[in-house]
Amino acid sequence: MGPVPRTLELFYDVLSPYSWLGFEILCRYQNIWNINLQLRPSFIGGIMKDSGNKAPALIPRKAQYMANDIKVLRQHVQVPIQFPKDFFSVILEKGSLSAMRFLTAVNLEHPEMLENVSRELWMRIWSRDEDITQPQSILAAAEKAGMSAEQAQGLLEKSSTSKVKNQLKETTDAACRYGAFGLPITVAHVDGQTHMVFGSDRMELLAYLLGEKWMGPVPPAVNARL
Repeated sequence: MGPVPRTLELFYDVLSPYSWLGFEILCRYQNIWNINLQLRPSFIGGIMKDSGNKAPALIPRKAQYMANDIKVLRQHVQVPIQFPKDFFSVILEKGSLSAMRFLTAVNLEHPEMLENVSRELWMRIWSRDEDITQPQSILAAAEKAGMSAEQAQGLLEKSSTSKVKNQLKETTDAACRYGAFGLPITVAHVDGQTHMVFGSDRMELLAYLLGEKWMGPVPPAVNARL
């Protein structure tokens, strides 16, 4: 019997492009490293408010850096990510609250679907420049991810319940307690200690903390399939 898998919690919001990159990298490694990956849909707006942080897009130099960074990371991480045309409207006005409540409902009712539905919502906003705020948009994402229309409609209805709203708030509050000031954060539980790692570009450090081998954002086993 081998060593017990280490628990990794990934707190993310589909409004965050770096969350998508971190998500894909950890999904690639979940069957390579000895880990138990737990996906934690969170609300980035609540974290930014709680921490007093500002969105990078509001700071001109950061916004310009981010635009260039995403272009390079698209190739490096091999994720089809690109900026929405109306970036400020998508990020600062429309937001992601409805989408993250829906993902919270998915996690509560059909956790086996969470990875695919999350990925499809990212594909909509950060690859195909499609809406993720309207009910029909969320339903389309869920169905494209493999959920039946009946399942998706049921989860959409549940996403407005107190149970789901409270769960999203609890998960967001948990991220704040770990010290989050943005997303993604990955929380590693190793030998009785808790380590919070911010962003998608510190996976080599995460591997070090886990005692695992880092093989780049696209490990060989995955690269062979891409």
